[in-house]
Amino acid sequence: MELHAIHQYMNQHYNLDDMDYGELAAKVKLIAIDEMRHAEMFAERVKELGGEPVTGHDETVVKGQKVEAIFPFDAALEDDTIDLYNQFLLVCRDNGDSVSMKMFEDVINEEQIHYNYFDNVHGHMEKLGDTYLAKIAGTSSSTGLGPSGFAASGEGE
Repeated sequence: MELHAIHQYMNQHYNLDDMDYGELAAKVKLIAIDEMRHAEMFAERVKELGGEPVTGHDETVVKGQKVEAIFPFDAALEDDTIDLYNQFLLVCRDNGDSVSMKMFEDVINEEQIHYNYFDNVHGHMEKLGDTYLAKIAGTSSSTGLGPSGFAASGEGE
């Protein structure tokens, strides 16, 4: 799920930047970086448990989305992820794996921050429409060099 999210969000980041919605592009890029950290954390835990992490995903990246479609789409992805990770957390708890359980708790908290951001942007677009998009058009997509991501940088708070 994390690998799919990385590819999906990076595709959206590039497209939002091309559409001249730099502020939105920058935030989606930071969220993709969060997803990269999550994928790495999960891979390291799988290795600790004696498994072999996957490096691909079966989901299809939806390309060429209009700006109005991106944020409800991403909110749904995050909502599905939160639901599934909560189920995984319960499996970890039931099997006495407090380390994995804590990892899922931390990741779920960040996924909730992502969901809130995507849902808020979608809500602004629904309420304000072109006025909201006009305010963001032409904004910078520069995120600086810090690899902290969206949740870790406090952007979603």
